[in-house]
Amino acid sequence: MASVEKMPMLAEGQKMLTVELARLKAERPLIIDAIEEARAHGDLSENAEYHAAKERQGQIEASIADIEDRLSRAQVIDPRDLSGDKIVFGATVTLLDDDEKPVRYQIVGQTEADAKTGKISYNSPLGRALIGKKVDDEVEVTVPSGDRFYLVAKIEFI
Repeated sequence: MASVEKMPMLAEGQKMLTVELARLKAERPLIIDAIEEARAHGDLSENAEYHAAKERQGQIEASIADIEDRLSRAQVIDPRDLSGDKIVFGATVTLLDDDEKPVRYQIVGQTEADAKTGKISYNSPLGRALIGKKVDDEVEVTVPSGDRFYLVAKIEFI
């Protein structure tokens, strides 16, 4: 029997998915109405509105199925419940780059990742390199712009 892979995420990521799911489900009846209206215009083979509405319906249904799958496999983690001296999912990490300039990231799930706000996925190259590291460990990451080196300066669970 195959096991279902859990998907770690923070509570805010779960909430974000729940809100998006509700929005998509609310859009369903509007799409059905648009299909019915376009169908009333006659010949479906050359009816652009009908084809566009059917395509949007397919996109919505696929998105709903994807979000429901993610939510069913969600393993919600509260970083404040964590502790230790190693970087794990949910940890907020302060790194020093080559210029000794501090950068701060929180290790989050794929759904929540947004590098602009300092949230990186545990599956990203940097996220994978950081997991398991301790303060004063050096981290080397290969990114499209080349190799980057960091020093772990601080690990927080906030």
